[in-house]
Amino acid sequence: MMRRRTTLLASCTALALSLGATACGGGGPVSAGGGDKPLSGQTINVAGVWSGSEQKNFQKVLDAFTEKTGAKTQFTSTGDNVSTVVGSKIEGGNAPDVVMVPQVGVLQQFAKEGWLKPLSKTAQKSVDANYADVWKNYGSVDGSLYGLYFKAAHKSTVWYSPDALDEAGVEAPTSYDAMLEAGRTVSESGLAAFSVAGQDGWTLTDWFENVYLSQAGPEKYDALAAHEIKWTDPTVVAALTTLGKLFKDKELIAGGQKGALNTDFPGSVEKVFGPEPAAGMVYEGDFVAGVAKDQFGRKIGEDADFFPFPAVGDGKAPVVSGGDAAVVLKDGRSPKAAMAFLEYLATPEASAVWAEVGGFLSPNKELDLASYGDDITRETAKSLVDAGDSVRFDMSDQAPAAFGGTKGAGEWKLLQDFLRDPSDPKATAAALEKAAAKAYQD
Repeated sequence: MMRRRTTLLASCTALALSLGATACGGGGPVSAGGGDKPLSGQTINVAGVWSGSEQKNFQKVLDAFTEKTGAKTQFTSTGDNVSTVVGSKIEGGNAPDVVMVPQVGVLQQFAKEGWLKPLSKTAQKSVDANYADVWKNYGSVDGSLYGLYFKAAHKSTVWYSPDALDEAGVEAPTSYDAMLEAGRTVSESGLAAFSVAGQDGWTLTDWFENVYLSQAGPEKYDALAAHEIKWTDPTVVAALTTLGKLFKDKELIAGGQKGALNTDFPGSVEKVFGPEPAAGMVYEGDFVAGVAKDQFGRKIGEDADFFPFPAVGDGKAPVVSGGDAAVVLKDGRSPKAAMAFLEYLATPEASAVWAEVGGFLSPNKELDLASYGDDITRETAKSLVDAGDSVRFDMSDQAPAAFGGTKGAGEWKLLQDFLRDPSDPKATAAALEKAAAKAYQD
């Protein structure tokens, strides 16, 4: 679900070539309609969660679309509460044309409210040809394809400072227990082990999901994601207990629980890769690299690296993903240009624009891996694409927004409460079940 980027100056030549490949060839979907600028005079308003460096990089994609079609674009940052913001805009008669939706549950909600237009046949053909079925499934509701996954995340990566681990004399761990043990060794060398972004509830759901997928297995993961089993299930309590071992250990968390609860996601990356490091490791998705490189000048693969989120107990190492899906609203003012924009986003050319500047992964298997700016990102992107249909989508993103996607409510708040006091996993599980039952209307 969130928020990622790196910065390297894009090559104007590469960008021109990537656009020219379709604009000059005449075969690109958005060039249909005749003329060099078929959408001149039209404007589309695009809404999404991105701000800061991510918004800046997405603007490059919007600008490339304008250069190709003539359509002007406007971007509105919604913050994390996409559902609430977009709903209020629709009610106020000011609906955006396109929304970049970061949660499957929100996409499903929008579709069931009757707010969305199905993808055009051109866009659907691109999805069929360029994406694994899992991405089509997550973009569909009741058999209709509404969402095009433009940006993906690999959420099973633990980022670290090689200098910090070298100083402590530890290597990248391959099990959860070994990770905690390595963390204690790091803390003995003078730095806290982990920087935890507890101020942002979504990061805590990602911690839980990786532990749960590995410890409970994919079948239970799918069942819990669909609320076919209750959050009071013993597997949930067990995963919370495992996570609690980290949360309650003040040696492992920079600033302890209070410090974590006052640290947002960018701040958690700064505590590892910023000018005054306070921790050796930070768990989050591939997008950590974007912040480390863009904001703190770290060279990915040299002074910022990652290891896969390790297996818990006898389980397998998890592969959790997320993504931002583009959808077209029925009440938007420029439906033709909006759908043309989604057709453009479905092409590898569009993904290459952001891939070249970093902080981005595409689920589009036709995107040339050479488009990515460094070997670490190429490795991560290849891992995501190669995982195909075995990828498990972020569980909180599959839930109704009231439970899995709202700041200060539902799972986000309850896991923040658990970070504050991880002493009673059963009570937390019961609170999660109460909130889930209400959101799923069981």
